[in-house]
Amino acid sequence: TGTGTGTMAEELVLETWDLQCESNGREHRTAEMGGQQLVVRRGQPFTITLHFSGRGYEEGVDKLAFNVETGPCPVETSGTRSHFALTDFPEEGTWSAVVQQQDGAALCVSLCSPASACVGRYSLTLETSTDYQGSTFHIGDFVLLFNAWHPEDTVYLRDEDERREYVLSQQGLIYQGARDYITSTPWNFGQFEDDILAICLNLLDTNPKFLRDQNRDCSRRNDPVYIGRVVSAMVNCNDEDRGVLLGRWDDRYEDGMSPMAWIGSVDILKRWKNFGCQPVKYGQCWVFAAVACTVMRCLGVPSRVVTNYNSAHDTNGNLVIDRYMNETGVEERRSKDMIWNFHCWVESWMSRPDLAPGYDGWQALDPTPQEKSEGVYCCGPAPVKAIKEGDLQLKYDIPFIFAEVNADVVYWIVQRDGSQRKSTHSSVVGKNISTKSVGRDSREDITHNYKYPEGSEKEREVFAKAEHEKRSLSEGEEGLHVKIKLSEGANNGSDFDVFAVISNDTDTERVCRLMLCARTASYNGTVGPECGMKDLLNLTLGPRTVQSVPLRILYEKYGPCLTQDNIIKVVALLTEYETGDVVLAIRDVYIQNPEIKIRVLGEPMQNRKLVAEITLVNPLAVPLNNCVFVVEGAGLTEGQRIKELEDPVEPQAEAKFRLDFVPRQSGLRKLMVDFESDKLTGVKGYRNVIIAPLPK
Repeated sequence: TGTGTGTMAEELVLETWDLQCESNGREHRTAEMGGQQLVVRRGQPFTITLHFSGRGYEEGVDKLAFNVETGPCPVETSGTRSHFALTDFPEEGTWSAVVQQQDGAALCVSLCSPASACVGRYSLTLETSTDYQGSTFHIGDFVLLFNAWHPEDTVYLRDEDERREYVLSQQGLIYQGARDYITSTPWNFGQFEDDILAICLNLLDTNPKFLRDQNRDCSRRNDPVYIGRVVSAMVNCNDEDRGVLLGRWDDRYEDGMSPMAWIGSVDILKRWKNFGCQPVKYGQCWVFAAVACTVMRCLGVPSRVVTNYNSAHDTNGNLVIDRYMNETGVEERRSKDMIWNFHCWVESWMSRPDLAPGYDGWQALDPTPQEKSEGVYCCGPAPVKAIKEGDLQLKYDIPFIFAEVNADVVYWIVQRDGSQRKSTHSSVVGKNISTKSVGRDSREDITHNYKYPEGSEKEREVFAKAEHEKRSLSEGEEGLHVKIKLSEGANNGSDFDVFAVISNDTDTERVCRLMLCARTASYNGTVGPECGMKDLLNLTLGPRTVQSVPLRILYEKYGPCLTQDNIIKVVALLTEYETGDVVLAIRDVYIQNPEIKIRVLGEPMQNRKLVAEITLVNPLAVPLNNCVFVVEGAGLTEGQRIKELEDPVEPQAEAKFRLDFVPRQSGLRKLMVDFESDKLTGVKGYRNVIIAPLPK
């Protein structure tokens, strides 16, 4: 269909086009986001097909160019708009379009963004011109994400198994419980579930920095450091910024959802959107962290939830947490500094071109509202490497996280006459920092990423740099020592024993008073009523001997005042009469909930019905009322399935329910269950199911 000299070529008219959402989605590992939208990762080519009517594209006659635009005020200079012509030789670092193949009137074009492009929703238009006439066609929208597979992307992660876990996996485990009894709870991150991508983009457009200066905010969306900071601020609502979650820690959650009841981020993000961006009630640290992890994974930044046991909240930045107790082990005045049983935050993987070399890799982000940073409740990204090295002046918020894992705790015993005595005590902050292993349901201990071995030369150097005097530990010295031990697991509904094990490591007899007291507690360190007590006024310890003193803790005492955190704090205070010295031991006992049993019946295959049988035995001596099972699992259940049981569940009887579901996605999936009732709450269980793909 060549054109002769002197005659005008007829105009090129675009009739239909195909964004090839499915094949591009597979290539870009976004297929599970499904829907009829194109979702691609930056720096990686994607293909679209253009069908012209009448005649096909002719090189040399027709000129084709594309426009991509993102944000409300796209400008070339901000990187939010680009105009680029079809070319044979694409330039590095810019948007490009290359002919892939031509078949009659159909033209296949490969488009590619730079690996440093802004992420977000783009509109794509085509401009055609032949001789002097031209037309513009709006082809549609697509979403551009960060690309952990591209070596030039600032979120590039080398290992494929890690990329699968930290970007693609929609389910995980979050570590909770206590340092001596680490538990895991399943979590449905669900970053590819319907509507979640749109909600995450909406979150970026709700943030105050965007509302203040839309052009500047959109132009900075190429930077995962900037995005991480925005997400960390937007997951909490403490700045009146229409953030996602409202935090609450007082065990009174009637007007919302208890933080322990959630099993995934999808429900929370959808509620936020459906409430018109009003905060969802209620969150605690792991909920804030898990939602931030979902948003970051959704946008393409490798992310994981980590848990720090015995986590310090140091409000005045002196790296010392002072606690005051009376002689019966009850905390006297409320100090604003706290020791949390555990605290969760997020780590996201990115390079830090804004800092000197050496700080790339995992960055801590903490969306739980604790302290303000640059006037806003957000925290991070803080290079984990900088926390380990004690480089407190780097961006962002390193002193706060350094204290969370390194602060000292000093317990002062307030005597009857008001005088105070410093006790010896060996509980140390920042223990067993944990995250889910890559590709397995086991715990990975990452404490070594945050700190050098205790007592090492390197640790001393880091503390000197951070101007932190580390007190020496009294372990292994002469004198009196106390430890609290547990005979066997403490099961909800049962009585159990704790023991104060006292050793006299001296050559003389010692006469002491032992106060042993148990109280229900919350994971943030606050305590409730006493549920077990022993006061021995005259304990004689022979030289080089060990004594074990039991304390029986009864369900009838702890049951009514156990918080949903299921923690009992046991305090042992040993006072030596002769010297007045006080030795202190504290242990958090985790009360175990019953197991939820899940059986999956049938052959697990995509788009084929499966049945799950879910059971739980009531371990209490009283009936359970208002029993509810909530089940969800990305790719398995299509949202949440809720079953309310009509009848109470009698003591030792089974709460039971059968669920029919049709898995829509293949691969390894987790079916997650939460059980709620009047007396037993936040009970979790999960089952791994491997779904076979549909036969081709």
